Amino acid sequence: MAPTPPISAHAPTLTLKPGTAWSDAWQRCLTTAPEAFQADRVLNLWAASWLQDGRPLPATSPVDGTPIAGPPRLEAPTARQAVRASLDQHRAWRHIPLAERSARVSATLDALTEHRELLALLLVWEIGKPWRLAQADVDRAIDGVRWYVDSIDRLLADRTPLPGPVSNIASWNYPMSVLVHAMLVQALAGNAVIAKTPTDGGVACLTLACALAAREGIPLTLLSGSGSELSAPLVRSPEIGCVSFVGGRDTGARIATEVADLGKRHILEQEGLNTWGIWNFTDWPSLTAVIPKLFDYGKQRCTAYPRFVVQRSAFDEFLSAYLPAVRSLRTGHPLAVADPTAPLPTLDFGPLINAAKAKELADQVAEAIDRGAIPLHRGSMADAHFLPGQDTSAYLHPVTLLNPPSSSPLHHAEPFGPVDTIVLVDTEAELLAAMNASNGALVATLSTDDPATYERLAPQIRAFKTGHGAPRSRGDRDELFGGFGASWRGAFVGGELLVRAVTDGPAGERLPGNFPDYHLMP
Repeated sequence: MAPTPPISAHAPTLTLKPGTAWSDAWQRCLTTAPEAFQADRVLNLWAASWLQDGRPLPATSPVDGTPIAGPPRLEAPTARQAVRASLDQHRAWRHIPLAERSARVSATLDALTEHRELLALLLVWEIGKPWRLAQADVDRAIDGVRWYVDSIDRLLADRTPLPGPVSNIASWNYPMSVLVHAMLVQALAGNAVIAKTPTDGGVACLTLACALAAREGIPLTLLSGSGSELSAPLVRSPEIGCVSFVGGRDTGARIATEVADLGKRHILEQEGLNTWGIWNFTDWPSLTAVIPKLFDYGKQRCTAYPRFVVQRSAFDEFLSAYLPAVRSLRTGHPLAVADPTAPLPTLDFGPLINAAKAKELADQVAEAIDRGAIPLHRGSMADAHFLPGQDTSAYLHPVTLLNPPSSSPLHHAEPFGPVDTIVLVDTEAELLAAMNASNGALVATLSTDDPATYERLAPQIRAFKTGHGAPRSRGDRDELFGGFGASWRGAFVGGELLVRAVTDGPAGERLPGNFPDYHLMP
């Protein structure tokens, strides 16, 4: 039986804000894009048509267990047909003048802007994003692609589309600002685009976004299915010009082996243990201010910071700065209000992606403590923002552990949830070793008062971006992005590099990236 939250005698009774129920969002989808939604399911998009193929899987929202639309899973033979149809679209689209491609993408962005709130509401229900973060995900997609539309003449100088469409396999956590953003830029650059819907959530949001783009003639293909069925068509098909992947290291490593064997263009963003180092540091108020921001979306993002590496002699001051901040975090149902006229709550995060992930992390925390980790903080269910009697099985409250044992996954891998671990060190060599524990990361930060110390140590931290006392992110517009070590394989992206990664340039061009036979920084 799913746990239910206790209700404080002094807490107001919460209700679902009117107009925000899943049934409300679904009805709006049926009205907005009837070609892509049916009464009880979404459709797959291929060969420029919305098709009622694939077997829909049942799904529930992580927010409170509400039944929602599941992905209509295709089998491999149908996916292969879709890939061949995408190649036909690609051969026509690549010859569309750039001015017309830009106009169609701009029209798509206008449509996404018009339906911004519905897209955000779908993200709340499907992947549990609080309202503020769901809106930000939509806005970043729109604003980011507008930058490319404004810059595309310069970015495409002396470049041509790839020989075949770009195939996208992405995780569920940023359907708009990562996946839809990439798809529209790939199309703007002259490529037809294929995307697999994430298994764990986001199918309705992606379906609506793709429906709005398809109306403008953007050559998109959107397919649902298991990795075992769709991996071969979407990775190994000879028609595919580039494979773009965002996800875990195990799946990424398998794809990397396949694309290397085929000599295929690839962009593989994988996880790494992003770390925040504290060394000869005294500006504790600045750290207190940033801690809550690091818990956005429950740290379910590739640029989250789950590991603090702290100078032992400063540990007491670190805790004095850290603990009040982590105790201030607010979590709960993203659509629950005390007054129907009140705005939606401002929460740091809601549920994890599903109950299985919450249980997995809770079990890892319990096992780490059994093996010697010291619990420094555990959030309380009593302080959360829940509806009376709602299913809370996908929620995990913030946890902080000191010195996770080396046998624990929390010692060496990204938890992808609101679990912080702290490692104490006494020397600069230990600091660097602990910050480089995962053989490469996407981002890192070093907090130190001395600029010279930062300049000396930062180059030895194996992260693509390293901040000085401030967090780093994927970035927007012209900011580049990639990873060191096992956190990234293939071409780097962001800014001009994203366009270069999905187009052909001069003969013999070596793209910046992390490839089997070379590593080239931009």
